[in-house]
Amino acid sequence: MYTTGDKVPDLLGQDQDGKEIRLSDFPDKKIALYFYPKDSTSGCTAQACNLRDNYQNLIAAGYQVIGVSVDSPESHKKFIAKNDLPFPLITDQDHKLVTEFGVWGEKSMYGRKYMGTFRTTFIIGPDRKIERIITPKEVKTKDHATQILS
Repeated sequence: MYTTGDKVPDLLGQDQDGKEIRLSDFPDKKIALYFYPKDSTSGCTAQACNLRDNYQNLIAAGYQVIGVSVDSPESHKKFIAKNDLPFPLITDQDHKLVTEFGVWGEKSMYGRKYMGTFRTTFIIGPDRKIERIITPKEVKTKDHATQILS
């Protein structure tokens, strides 16, 4: 589990098209690496669309947005196409990233317990060190870009 100040490995994973995503692909950028539970659910769609709608502001401020969920590449492709998302989504079906970052665990809904991803955003500096973590209790799906920029 990573915490503020930790250095993150360069290779993050593969995106929806099978392309490797590396932090070194975005030199001099801060990375907003956001983990979300599931493609095409209401909260995850609101969050992705808020980031999409504010994408140019994020880019202008020196950020690259990268999403991560345990969904399949096909699910990511549909989610991107349906919502016109301009940033990559990493497919983490083997749960490697969600485990490394400590965002995979037991959740509960309507009394039913299940394993899932905790909605969390890591702000990673150009030096690959985690500068800030926006925790599940802090994430505002409909205003997430503002949280990243503040």
